[in-house]
Amino acid sequence: MEIFPQVVIAGASGLVGQSLHRHFQANAVSCATLTRHTAQPGSPEYFWDPYHFQFREDMRRLSGIRAALLLSGDNLMDGRWTTAKKQRIRDSRIRTTQAMVELLSHLEQRPEVLLCASAVGFYGNRGDEILTEDSAAGHGFLADVCREWEATADAAIDLGIRVVHLRFGVVLTREGGALAKMLPLFRLGLGGNLGNGREWMSWIAMPTLIEIVDFCMNHHQVHGPVNVVANPVTNAEFTLALAHHLHRLAILPAPAFVLRMAFGEMADAALLSSTRAIPAKLLQAGFVFKLPTLQDALQQVLPL
Repeated sequence: MEIFPQVVIAGASGLVGQSLHRHFQANAVSCATLTRHTAQPGSPEYFWDPYHFQFREDMRRLSGIRAALLLSGDNLMDGRWTTAKKQRIRDSRIRTTQAMVELLSHLEQRPEVLLCASAVGFYGNRGDEILTEDSAAGHGFLADVCREWEATADAAIDLGIRVVHLRFGVVLTREGGALAKMLPLFRLGLGGNLGNGREWMSWIAMPTLIEIVDFCMNHHQVHGPVNVVANPVTNAEFTLALAHHLHRLAILPAPAFVLRMAFGEMADAALLSSTRAIPAKLLQAGFVFKLPTLQDALQQVLPL
């Protein structure tokens, strides 16, 4: 007997997508994925090309899904931000979102909710300002992309679909991302502050991220932007906590001018930007953080 999916994920091969896919499978939630590779016959995979989208007849089997998750996006940290790279960053988010909305528009029975990735980069570099979901968008390339990204996803509202913008902070997991890149240096005792260390860092542990996605999917009152973050810390606090957890020293800072020489525009936008976002909407909706502090999160994602 054919099993119809309850959830469809675009971007299931990414760091967050893989973790969510495993979570759904472990909890007996049937899950389909959208892939740009040839789908295996009989598998819960559906081929799509979001850059030249065409609705396929097999996609009609997605009618009746509970939720659609859109997690696609070119890696921000992969290479310098050339003009071509910035275009890929934008297109991989905006055009994929346009394609997802079009796909959902063709379904006879549409999902209740579209959960679309975004980022706290929406707020830009804001120093010590405390940022909630009601805070205005910032300035700069990342803020502009996030603003356009969210506006594109909001087209699904006209289809009768609840839309949630998941504004991810720095995702902490040993499986990849920023933390995995830091670990080799910190384990050698070569870690240190980025810039002056006073920049605020909005972070979220992967296990908590998964709980938040579940919460947003199942709580119908949650809609619009959601800061997927825990309690923000300064870069110096993060450096000290990670070094302490690993029983190492952290005495070799990376000055701002060195980061700018190495990474160009990306250094200011992603590495030296200060974003003090708090999970105001989640707390108001009753979400309870099981890993409320950075120390709790590191013990969970980096067991010694």
